[in-house]
Amino acid sequence: VFFRLKKTGTLNTSYGAINDELLLFPEINLQNLRKSIINIRRKKLPEPSELGNAGSFFKNPVVSKRKAEELKEQYRDMPIYPDGDKIKLAAGWLIDKCGCKEISYGDAGVHKDQALVLVNYGRASGSEIIYLSEKIKETVYQSFGVELETEVNIL
Repeated sequence: VFFRLKKTGTLNTSYGAINDELLLFPEINLQNLRKSIINIRRKKLPEPSELGNAGSFFKNPVVSKRKAEELKEQYRDMPIYPDGDKIKLAAGWLIDKCGCKEISYGDAGVHKDQALVLVNYGRASGSEIIYLSEKIKETVYQSFGVELETEVNIL
């Protein structure tokens, strides 16, 4: 495999809270961008050694511009992100907005600070995690007509 890498490039700081986090640093460069992203992830995601989780469980769904416009008309506070000729939605926002952030099944639950993260509060089985994820997908689809896809690999 051959890779052709550029020595200089353009940093993409437009996603989420990156610009706000970068204000903590004296200059915007690749190293500080990396530190900013690590800081954001530490604030949003639980430490796996303290609370069992696999990080972001769901991918941010990509929908047509028309579908995004329909949803944005109904939910003015819905975050959207251009993604080529489509629109990327925030899966965490969708999960939170339809009330799934408060649900659990057995010892499996949704993290209190980040709805994309499913957690193990004790002895959750794999089937409890999968059941919870399917319930979330179903509820999001019924509420918004948007299908969520898992980001984790389920074996």
